[in-house]
Amino acid sequence: MIRIVRSTVIDAPTDRVWALLRDFNGHDRWHPAVAKSAIERGQSADKLGCVRRFFLRDGSELRERLLTLSDLEQTFSYCLMDTPVPLFNYVAHVRLAPVTDGDRTFWEWRCSFSTRKGEEEEMTRMVGEDIYEAGFAAIRSRLAASAGLEGRA
Repeated sequence: MIRIVRSTVIDAPTDRVWALLRDFNGHDRWHPAVAKSAIERGQSADKLGCVRRFFLRDGSELRERLLTLSDLEQTFSYCLMDTPVPLFNYVAHVRLAPVTDGDRTFWEWRCSFSTRKGEEEEMTRMVGEDIYEAGFAAIRSRLAASAGLEGRA
């Protein structure tokens, strides 16, 4: 079983970061790899068990199920159901926590999964860099841009 843990600090309060991440169907509005997303069967994006079906910019289709969601703890977890890449038994957890020095946010994104023998390094790099690190950078840029717009108002 491969385990990946990535974390970062975002220069924005947790409520602002949570407002973006909480929407299980909103990652197509901020993650650079995601082209479009929809929740299946017209369910709400915060209903436990809902499934998001989304397409990456390269046309790949994936499906993920929301397993947990806590506004109080600012956490959620999800599992990968269908994917064209060899990620098996993939379960991920997102957790936010306040950094009181500067009213910033600590963001942890972790997962565990298995893959085919010989593909461990490639899948670890893809998840850690192309998904998690790219997501951190995208949220950081989006919040910085919106803070700049607020500063001009």
